[in-house]
Amino acid sequence: MTDLDQILALIPHRPPFLWVDRIVSQEPGRIETEKLIPLDLELFKGHYPSQPLMPGVLLCEAIFQSGALLIAAERNVGEVKELLPVLTRIKNAKFKRVVRPGDTVTITVTVQEKVGPAWFMLGKLAVAGKSAVTVEFACALV
Repeated sequence: MTDLDQILALIPHRPPFLWVDRIVSQEPGRIETEKLIPLDLELFKGHYPSQPLMPGVLLCEAIFQSGALLIAAERNVGEVKELLPVLTRIKNAKFKRVVRPGDTVTITVTVQEKVGPAWFMLGKLAVAGKSAVTVEFACALV
């Protein structure tokens, strides 16, 4: 099974709105993923065309999708697999450096707390080993 096949089996996101290329590692309460930011993304034609940079909202989406992968990997056996992880909260988003076409980002998500169907998580996205985005967020299974 390829990295893409594994990801597609776990979450409902699909290209062109899939922002995770591979799962680097996964353990209880933590996942690390990667995404290569393509040079030819259509959005770069309009998002600072002379100096393209990846929109922060899409970097956050990569973090949220990584969180969905973590939830999928940790769901209890008795939980209904058809439930979808839906974003319910975003808090303390911090953008520390830009991400450019051709960069590979590393995303780390950790579970801070699980309350009923709600998962509270902390996401970090780095480029070249340096922090670019941090965000606290929550997802609920609906």
